[in-house]
Amino acid sequence: MTIANLLTNDTLLVALLYLTLSFVYLLIIPGMVYFYLNSRWYVASSFERGFMYFLMFFFFPGMLLLSPFLNFRPKRRNITT
Repeated sequence: MTIANLLTNDTLLVALLYLTLSFVYLLIIPGMVYFYLNSRWYVASSFERGFMYFLMFFFFPGMLLLSPFLNFRPKRRNITT
């Protein structure tokens, strides 16, 4: 084992770790936050709404990446006469 070989393996491991963490931070967790917000937006308490705002702020870059693809419109009202 040479120093260059060890350095290459460590560099590859760090690059893979960064890639995995960025994928989770930018795509996976914001997707879960979107679905959480969609299910709880109209029935949340004030504390839970503050937590929702925190999640939006914390994962804002991922929210911007997913926003063109996810569009949660309110459900249509069923009007009966």
